[in-house]
Amino acid sequence: MNDRHYAPHTDDEIREMLSETGIERIEDLFVTIPEELRARVFNVPPGMSEFETFERMKRIASDNSKEMLYFIGGGFYDHLIPAVVDHLAARSEFYTSYTPYQPECSQGTLQALFEYQTAICRLTGLDVSNASLYDGATACAEAALMAIRVTGRKKIIADGCLSPFSRMTVRSYLSNLDVELLELPPLDGLLNLEELERCLDGETAALIVQNPNFFGLIEDIAAIAEKVHAAGALLVASVYPLSLGILKSPGECGVDIAVGDGQSLGNPLGFGGPSFGFIAARKAFIRNLPGRIVGETADREGKRGFVLTLQAREQHIKREKATSNICSNQGLCALRALIFLSSIGKEGIARLASMNRDKAFHARELLSRIPGVTALESGQIFNEFTIALPVSADLVAASLLNRGIAAGLPLGRYYEGSENCMVVTVTEKRSRKEIELLALAIGEALQ
Repeated sequence: MNDRHYAPHTDDEIREMLSETGIERIEDLFVTIPEELRARVFNVPPGMSEFETFERMKRIASDNSKEMLYFIGGGFYDHLIPAVVDHLAARSEFYTSYTPYQPECSQGTLQALFEYQTAICRLTGLDVSNASLYDGATACAEAALMAIRVTGRKKIIADGCLSPFSRMTVRSYLSNLDVELLELPPLDGLLNLEELERCLDGETAALIVQNPNFFGLIEDIAAIAEKVHAAGALLVASVYPLSLGILKSPGECGVDIAVGDGQSLGNPLGFGGPSFGFIAARKAFIRNLPGRIVGETADREGKRGFVLTLQAREQHIKREKATSNICSNQGLCALRALIFLSSIGKEGIARLASMNRDKAFHARELLSRIPGVTALESGQIFNEFTIALPVSADLVAASLLNRGIAAGLPLGRYYEGSENCMVVTVTEKRSRKEIELLALAIGEALQ
């Protein structure tokens, strides 16, 4: 290759490129990014060798090696992962597999995905599941599009207690469509039922709720489903999969489409991922499910086999009638979820969920004893709860972070007027001693 390809662009070349794009300065390319998040400079350092690159990355990574106590959630959780999950998921036949286009040489991957779909259906109490989605937020958006296709209506209502990250993604997906999106303000950390009744009408395709919601409170999903169905709309519920070990399943509560993020099912925390999204629905809606569905069949000799039963994607036969533009799935992360659920079993997930609930109740009681701290108690909780502090939650969280404690998720950046509020998460990994340490640290920070 000619050395010219490696040479930096000259000023004349840069000006020529800018004129082609119709802008005057390189900075104009980044106007959609908030100013405080933009790069300060664009001076890229000289190239480094492979060894130098690894050494630099190790030095950067060492800044993150400090041991932390995690009481922070908001969608990503510090849960136990059985050793068998890493052991099996790392097998080469799973670790390097991709889209199983050819069933004759992809039976292992296809069967794993079929079993994954079965596990999601049993977990959610619904009839059908696809072979996974990107993450919980995009699963919400895909469910909104699915509801629009099923009902033929053009209005989506999103509860304000739905994760801000999910609402932002839904907003982005619907922004260029002829669809009305209403976001209901929360009422004491729960869905505002009066406002919902006012907004439900003959144009409403679906209501999207979260359970437990972003404040950690458990909604009365069955009552909500009754109101939504009376208007001829669908109910989409974003659920925390581990909570289903003790809560009624979405199917039992009248939910039409259940979605969620599968990170808590055997996938470790990372810097934004990887994770996977799941979606399950009633059988009547199966042809409107996004992505792909693995089905069971039999070969010419009558032996059990697996194939991609539905692949309603644009690069297959559906073209412009495709239900989704998803080009791949999160198969490896979904496999980890299957191994996790299979290893702990039905009784195991119930015990795990009970531990989360009991430890969260204990933590909420301890924190409520601190002078000036009150807990939001307008509903029951699973493993997250909201507390109000007498000072800025950002300041308290920053103070505890310096002591190696990720105390919770401050709400001020997501909800106006909630600058002193924080969502605290307690999983089965947090010991009684660690919970007491959190309460002691918050008390000292407030003093």
